Parts: sequence; structure tokens; C-alpha cells
Amino acid sequence: MITIASLIVFLAFYTLYYTSKRAVLSYDLGFEKWMQKNPKQTKITGLVLLLTAYGFWLFTQSLGCGTLIFFIQLMAVGSLIVLLTPLKKVSRLSLLILFIIIALLEFYYT
Repeated sequence: MITIASLIVFLAFYTLYYTSKRAVLSYDLGFEKWMQKNPKQTKITGLVLLLTAYGFWLFTQSLGCGTLIFFIQLMAVGSLIVLLTPLKKVSRLSLLILFIIIALLEFYYT
């Protein structure tokens, strides 16, 4: 459940990052072009994903702990996206491998 919330936070910040006019954007995937052309729908989608992730954190943790972890994760994921996306270090394969490893560790230690 924590891995799913983390993935949703990443997707939400990534969609909101692509609506920025100041960001250096690359169009490696097809949906990135769509996000740049439709900023209003992308912002709504990003905000809905953020609220969904916050709901997951509240469901798995209590109100105070879930809120704290959500904002810490949002800051960490946000800074990584801002730093690594212009360098083109964020790819589908690397993200898939990372989240599979995290999910396996979560299931192993739960």
C-alpha cells in the first residue's frame, strides 16, 4: 500500500511538472506531448492523484503521521524529479525496476 501511494505521488508530481512553462521538457513518451498540450486537464489529473495519494497515506497511517510522511515524500520526489528529469535519468525501465524492488521489500518486511 505504501508503494502504491509512493507511485501515485511520483505520477502526480510528474504530471504537474509537465504543466510548467519554465521546466526543460523532453518528449520521449507520447503522453508527455499530450500533457504539454492540455495543461488544464493535466493539472486536474495531477491534483486528483495527489489527493488520492494523501488518502492512501491517511488510510495506512494516522492523520498526523500520514500527513507528515506525505509531505516529506512529496518534497523528496519533487526534488528528484526536478533534478533528474532534465538530465534524462528518469526512464520507464528504471522506474519499473525501482518500484518492483521497493514492493518486494515492502512485502518481505510486512
